[in-house]
Amino acid sequence: MVTFDINKSEYFSCVITGATGYIGSMLVKYIKYLNTNAEITVIVRNKNAALSMLPDGVNIIETDLSDSNEMKKVCTCFDYIIHCASITKSSEMVNNPVEVISSIVNITQNVMELAKRCNVKSVVMLSTMEIYGNIDCSDGHRVSEHECGYVELLNVRSCYPIGKRMAENICYSYYKEYGVPVKIARLAQTFGKGVVSGENRVFAQFARAVKNKNNIILHTPGNSMGNYCDIEDAINGILTILLNGTDGEAYNVVNEGDTMTIRQMAELVCNEVAHSSITVELNVSKKEQYGYAAETGLRLSGQKLSELGWRPQRNLIQMYCDLISEIK
Repeated sequence: MVTFDINKSEYFSCVITGATGYIGSMLVKYIKYLNTNAEITVIVRNKNAALSMLPDGVNIIETDLSDSNEMKKVCTCFDYIIHCASITKSSEMVNNPVEVISSIVNITQNVMELAKRCNVKSVVMLSTMEIYGNIDCSDGHRVSEHECGYVELLNVRSCYPIGKRMAENICYSYYKEYGVPVKIARLAQTFGKGVVSGENRVFAQFARAVKNKNNIILHTPGNSMGNYCDIEDAINGILTILLNGTDGEAYNVVNEGDTMTIRQMAELVCNEVAHSSITVELNVSKKEQYGYAAETGLRLSGQKLSELGWRPQRNLIQMYCDLISEIK
């Protein structure tokens, strides 16, 4: 369970966007667990979806985050914002890149306008390790928050990392021009308990293979480096950044001990989670159709967040065990 202390005797009010997504919904649940008196307001497109997955006592505002006129009507008092709303499915990035990039940019600006209008104490915008692009870490180098690599502009899948880069700059611009106290959390691949039904990213495919006793099939050679973090550790990290981070700064949220290639992770799952009952198979002939991110050797550094006192507690094997136990 998350160990970050949100004092139950103190008033804590927070707006969370993207609360019907994985990380947003888990944030709502864990904050309510830590402080049952916390006042949480979620802004969602589908109120019924929010009611079906969130705990009782959550205030729900149904509106379109990308519509600036509708967002101007949001009028409520709160101290904090955690901005989680974003498209994360690779298939959408490949098939609807215009909608993906415009959604990321427009929603982020509307959330910053809300933060400015409400004079909040702190904001965290969830970003991604994909913003770093291609950085050579073959010598074991760990990438810190001030570094930035190459992202192919003329690639449809780049709509996501480029959109997130722009979103980060929007946040920083609002901090510099208007003093909005915004911080950025650059998340490693995050999973564990509570993964939503229908999730189809690589980690979910591996987990289902174990559950169904099927071999893991890789549609790429699996050379791309992965950086991972357990959902409980990620939530702890996000709250640490929200309450203790420096305005205008970005922080990697990653368990450095769980950095490995996709192929290495597949083999770890087969050997350590499935206890060698399944194996890894390669089938790369149709890899383009899956919309995977460009191959990267990225190794994230977690030092900056650790300087705020954050430490990851759970490893990749535990993350998979939690995930597999919940698969129906």
